[in-house]
Amino acid sequence: MLFSLDGDGEVLYIGTRTELVPYRMLKLTKKADYGLIALKHLATLDHGASSSAKEIAEAYGIPLPLLSKILQKLTRHGFLRSEHGTNGGYRLARTPDNISALEVIRSIDGPIILTHCFTEHRRCGISARCSVREPLRKVHEGILQLLAATTIRDLCEEPQRPAAVMTAVQSATAMERI
Repeated sequence: MLFSLDGDGEVLYIGTRTELVPYRMLKLTKKADYGLIALKHLATLDHGASSSAKEIAEAYGIPLPLLSKILQKLTRHGFLRSEHGTNGGYRLARTPDNISALEVIRSIDGPIILTHCFTEHRRCGISARCSVREPLRKVHEGILQLLAATTIRDLCEEPQRPAAVMTAVQSATAMERI
């Protein structure tokens, strides 16, 4: 079994010499987690206010070089605006209601994969006889729907579950009964 690691020791790919597949099964990377934290931080600031990478890193104990790379990536993907100068920093480029957790995670980590059969190869050694592929596909879709329905605004409302999340949870529960 081969593993491909990034600079932070996170497993990126797993497989054999002939086939490596992304390894992000049901786990947010630190990078995605930090990206969501940074976006939530910026969403809680006064309208239009900005914050530097250093301020965000210090507030949450995130390594500054890693956070800087994440913020640059979020800027390239249109979630943030970067402003230079004395009062510069990062601010949201879109409203928190219009940024989903799914978009953020995909922009940082790439596709979200529950099992090997949901990769671009879409098969494994037992695909023809697999008895859990369809039920797991439903779970996979439920997770994607939940993340798509969860906005940065929702993450700012910690004490209560957002309506969009409740709807997605209810949908996933209903799909389990099918």
